[in-house]
Amino acid sequence: MKIHTLNSEIRVPRPREEVFGFFARAENLETLIPPWLHFSILSPGPIEIKMGARIRYQLRLHGIPLRWESEITAWQPPCRFVDEQRSGPYRRWVHEHLFLQDAEGTRICDSVHYSIIGGILANRLFVAPDLNKIFEFRRQKVSEIFGCPAGSAAKEASPRQSSSAPPRDRFSPHR
Repeated sequence: MKIHTLNSEIRVPRPREEVFGFFARAENLETLIPPWLHFSILSPGPIEIKMGARIRYQLRLHGIPLRWESEITAWQPPCRFVDEQRSGPYRRWVHEHLFLQDAEGTRICDSVHYSIIGGILANRLFVAPDLNKIFEFRRQKVSEIFGCPAGSAAKEASPRQSSSAPPRDRFSPHR
């Protein structure tokens, strides 16, 4: 199975605990997802994000309705958490969220490892461009929410895509 990787990073001028707290509230997902995806959370709220929590949602991608369920498989406030798709459109989806405190605020680092049906061609033509747009939207929203100076977020934030053979996954909940 071919594993694709997307990495994205943005620095915000806010303390790590505040930034992590925002990402730890499930209702804020809707703020970070582009409106063209028609994203909505199906799980009844309020949702307590913690190890083992499951969140169900739906969205529309290119007019196709999709349902998705994620599980939190790592929970280490205020440093990191990992969500993994349990059902949905991907063969595999593991998204690590890192929050690194530094002198200028917090670096938010996203690393997504995913696999799809259709392989490299489907990824290159459809999936990677869509994910890049989604993460660009997310960076812009995070920049607005946390008051990044104009232009400062964009310099570090572009998502990077790569493909590889299946790695020994450092995100495995069985480790």
